[in-house]
Amino acid sequence: MNILITSAGRRVSLVRSFQKELKAFDPMGKVFTTDSSPILSAACQVADNYFKAPRLDEPDYIDVLIDLCKTHSIRLIIPTIDTELLELAQNKERFKEEGIIVVISSVDFVSKCRDKRLIHEFFRDNNVQVAKEYSKEDYQLPLFIKPTDGSRSVDTYIVKSEADLTEYHLNNDKLMFLEYLDHDDYDEFTCDLYYGKNHKLKCVVPRKRLEVRDGEVYKALTENNALVPYIRKNLTHIEGAIGCLTTQFFLHKSDSSKIVGIEINPRFGGGYPLSYLSGANFSKWIIEEYLLGKQIEEKFEVWESDLLMIRYDDEIIVHGYKG
Repeated sequence: MNILITSAGRRVSLVRSFQKELKAFDPMGKVFTTDSSPILSAACQVADNYFKAPRLDEPDYIDVLIDLCKTHSIRLIIPTIDTELLELAQNKERFKEEGIIVVISSVDFVSKCRDKRLIHEFFRDNNVQVAKEYSKEDYQLPLFIKPTDGSRSVDTYIVKSEADLTEYHLNNDKLMFLEYLDHDDYDEFTCDLYYGKNHKLKCVVPRKRLEVRDGEVYKALTENNALVPYIRKNLTHIEGAIGCLTTQFFLHKSDSSKIVGIEINPRFGGGYPLSYLSGANFSKWIIEEYLLGKQIEEKFEVWESDLLMIRYDDEIIVHGYKG
């Protein structure tokens, strides 16, 4: 029952969670990783073995992954970064024909998630409020600007005066002009959602973002709040959604009825280790559901609220490296 985590990068905790949970079912099972520079990837160094993969824009990317899986008896693939999701979803059937399961949502749903305007439409269709989008000819300051297909907070801007607006902002069709949600009024939450094979919601863990570096949370707090019943009510079924969805919401500090949906990433997020350590064991549930054929029941009460995560830098030492 070997597992492959692709584009592993720094996701050491994610790799270790799957190693721990897999060993409980299959002591001989291994967790492999890929990366374009695996020798420089901390997650690859802690995996049972790693492989160098082509860049995502190279035409043989999928062929290489399939060959690796067949050679090393890998039955399950866990994607980790936005740029590979659509291609893996589009090739899901090719993997399935080889006896390999890619835990990725449908092409239609992944496409919506990759386009911030489409995911706003999805939220509205499901009675979830979104930040107002302005035209570039008629807007109100302050603004929050972000790309329609961005990730990791790259190319995002807070604009509080006309002097901060540039020709780049005004002429780049990929940049959205959005209502600014002030952190004095709203708390920002990343919610880890688990969807079963039947596309039904099984678990919700809101994580309050206390400190973020390079788009990834470094200090966070689990909080059982109004987001849990709100998401259960409005997103209880998402056609095509499976596995872990990393969602972003703003919750008003004094009025819990004011909730704004920001985005959905159909993959594990960088802050998943907090949800895992709180008791929301998505890693185990994926193994049970996709490798053992078990049905996952609702697990809304299994995790610990008010659990604080404070991350820190650590060292991975590689001997004999020649560069």
